[in-house]
Amino acid sequence: MIPADHPRYRSLVARERLAACAREGVVTLEGLTAHGRGEAFDYLIGERTTESALLAEHIAAAMLLSARLPVISVNGNTAALAAAALAGLQGASRARVEVNLFHRTEERVEKITRILESAGVEVLKGRAEPLLPLSHPRALCLREGIFSADTILVPLEDGDRCAALVAMGKRVIAIDLNPLSRTARTATLTVVDELTRALPGITRACREIDPEEGERLMKSPDNSYFLRAAMDEIRGHLEHALD
Repeated sequence: MIPADHPRYRSLVARERLAACAREGVVTLEGLTAHGRGEAFDYLIGERTTESALLAEHIAAAMLLSARLPVISVNGNTAALAAAALAGLQGASRARVEVNLFHRTEERVEKITRILESAGVEVLKGRAEPLLPLSHPRALCLREGIFSADTILVPLEDGDRCAALVAMGKRVIAIDLNPLSRTARTATLTVVDELTRALPGITRACREIDPEEGERLMKSPDNSYFLRAAMDEIRGHLEHALD
């Protein structure tokens, strides 16, 4: 039992949840490593949603709302940590949700789908096909989902697939705490924020912005602005911590 007043409460709860899901075969051991790397970057930005990330979340909402066919791509870590938040975002954005995995087995897809559905997410189902120009299992996707989407939200993405999706002409919104990653540098828009803060932030924005504001947000700075802003936040936080 983790005491609620522990200064690392949220972090420890997330770790316990991921460890439990790893034992159940929902999360891979590689996924645990990826979470630890992201948590390190969250320390560096002060474990908070920065002003630039908040703006990125509003732009992400505008992109989803303006899309012809928005899709949220979900892996094991995302389902384990944020299934309820995904349900909220799906309801606010009308996006389809597709399970897409690097370490893919049909058993894992089914387990993740059950977690999502138990939280109220409507998950696309069907026969995955190798429709993306990749040599690994993330080439597999649903024709009526990721393949047909014009805008894709990819929390906790791998750089290869992000680059492939952008090369196919799709708008890619990444949630990535590491502004130096291939995903962050390749995406159309990168939200440099922690997953369980970013998803509710995008959901709130979907419910708050009107069409006029959405059009204005779509003209906001390009992705390089948000990556530079994140680096500035990290630099400033480190300088303050060492004072």
